[in-house]
Amino acid sequence: MSTPTKSQQNQALGLSTFAFTLCFAVWTIFSIIGIRIAEDLGLSDTQLGLLMATPILTGSISRLFLGIWTDRYGGRWVFGILMLTTSACVYLLTFATTYPMLLVGALGVGLAGGSFIVGVAYAAAWFEPARQGTALGIFGAGNVGSAVTNFGAPFLLVAFGWETTAQVYASVLAVMGVVFILLAKEDPLSAGRKAEEPRSFMEQMEPLKDLRVWRFALYYFFVFGAFVALALWLPHYLIGVYGLSITTAGMIAALYTIPASLFRILGGWMSDRYGARRVMYWTFTASVICTFLLSYPPTDYVVHGINGDIRFSIGMSLPVFVALIFTLGFFMSLGKAAVYKHIPVYYPMHVGAVGGVVGMIGGLGGFILPLTFGALNDITGIWQSCFMLMFVIAAAALAWMHYAIRSAERVEWAANTEKTDLPELATPQLFYPLGRK
Repeated sequence: MSTPTKSQQNQALGLSTFAFTLCFAVWTIFSIIGIRIAEDLGLSDTQLGLLMATPILTGSISRLFLGIWTDRYGGRWVFGILMLTTSACVYLLTFATTYPMLLVGALGVGLAGGSFIVGVAYAAAWFEPARQGTALGIFGAGNVGSAVTNFGAPFLLVAFGWETTAQVYASVLAVMGVVFILLAKEDPLSAGRKAEEPRSFMEQMEPLKDLRVWRFALYYFFVFGAFVALALWLPHYLIGVYGLSITTAGMIAALYTIPASLFRILGGWMSDRYGARRVMYWTFTASVICTFLLSYPPTDYVVHGINGDIRFSIGMSLPVFVALIFTLGFFMSLGKAAVYKHIPVYYPMHVGAVGGVVGMIGGLGGFILPLTFGALNDITGIWQSCFMLMFVIAAAALAWMHYAIRSAERVEWAANTEKTDLPELATPQLFYPLGRK
């Protein structure tokens, strides 16, 4: 494998990050144009919710086979063709006149969400392990594409209508697809892929037999899936619990999503500096504390005292809620970067396949959890039930991670060695798979 120059690394990271930002903006386009579509077709809230969630579902599932294709053919062509294909789907969406046709179109738009694993595999191949966390953190900040849509698409929508808005998005993405194919270089692992015998699907999926992969998937189900779900659910929650207007609720939700996306860069740097697993400990510990506090519903208490009843209430004010939700988003953002720091370290030749599965499970969290939040509201009648569920998931992930680490420690101590499951706890600079330095 040839050693890339710093200029080549920066070019690859810059192109892939910008491309992912545009893809993420397209992936969330229904959060804006869906409102006008619902008005035009007279959709119910349930129908609108399904229309918004359908791209999340496709984007999650597609990560599996897109990751495998990236391992096999390289990120340059897979990423470029994916953007061109998605742009065609977005353009064709404008010809839909019925709700079923829109759902079919939304499936195609969702392919944009699969760009994440393509970019991860492509960007990781350019950097040495000691810098992969920072690089992937910068790339993952492309999640801010959702803010691009939230701030930019409304102006297009008001001025030109939803069809033209979608066509503008399609055109921009198509141009970026062509630019990426022309300017992006073959990654440093491409020569190795061409020299080796083509691997079968089952060979590429071989790492999935490792239980560690599914542990990583649970981590990502929370730090990414619950993050996306909460970003979708927050405006509704704030209106229902605190009686805010849709404008104010939307602004608070934006304050949650934008910094939480950008802090992913910090999470990548911290994973390189302090070790990804240590960052995961911080993430889950803080998340358990935050979700526990957020899950406590307003409660009235009556204490039967000596001189009569003493009554008091416990409830969370809006400023405290905003502070806690910001803290939760901050640590979830760190965790998103830390999870993907693990994958190229443990599975350097299977980043696409393993990362695809982990990303798929995480993305499915963004599809399943909002529906579950609504069901819990209907069943329990308690708004805070969404945070109760998040508390259970975070606590389970923390317990599993701690148990796995302690089990690995016992094996290593018995063998007087350190090479099973702890390379990144405190000394990430000492672990370089395949001799990469």
